[in-house]
Amino acid sequence: MTADDLIKAAAESDEAFIKEFGRIIKEEHHLSAAEFSERSGIPPSTIYKLLSGHREPNIKTLRQIVKVLRKMEGTEKNDFIAVIAARPVLDYITEKKLKVGGHLLTIREYSATSMEEAIIAAIRAERDGAKAVVCAPIVSTTVEKVLRIPVATIMPRDSLFEAIELAAKKMG
Repeated sequence: MTADDLIKAAAESDEAFIKEFGRIIKEEHHLSAAEFSERSGIPPSTIYKLLSGHREPNIKTLRQIVKVLRKMEGTEKNDFIAVIAARPVLDYITEKKLKVGGHLLTIREYSATSMEEAIIAAIRAERDGAKAVVCAPIVSTTVEKVLRIPVATIMPRDSLFEAIELAAKKMG
C-alpha cells in the first residue's frame, strides 16, 4: 500500500517522505510531477518543491496526497459504521450501503460470539476507521468507555417479544 508507506515515511522524517513520495509517483504510478499535480489538484510548484526538498509537507497537503493515492490505488476508505453482533443477527443485514443525512455509509459486519469478542471487535472497528459502532446492550456501556467514536445500542423490541412467545410455546 503506497499511501500507507508514504504516511510512515512522513512520520519518520522529511527526507524519508521526499524519497518515498518521489518513488511512489514515478515508479509505482509512472507519473511526472506535473501529471500528479493535475490529478491531485495540488499546484505544480508545491509538488516540485516537495520533491526537491525545498518545502516541508504540511498536514493539509499530506492529506490531499494520501487521498489521491488511495483513490488511484482503489483503497480509498469510505465512511462506515461497524455492526457488532452474532452471525445470525448479522445475516439479517441486507443493505451494505445506507444513505443517512445525505452521506453514503457502508455497513461493515464484525461477528462476535462472546462479550470479550464484541469488545475486541469494537476496538478493531475503531482502528479500521469506523465512524460509529452499533452493538448489543450487554457490551455497549463497556465499549463506550474504551472507544472515541459514537456507540449505538441495538434494541431488538420486536424480536424480544417473538422470543418470549417462542419460549412460552416451548414451555407447553
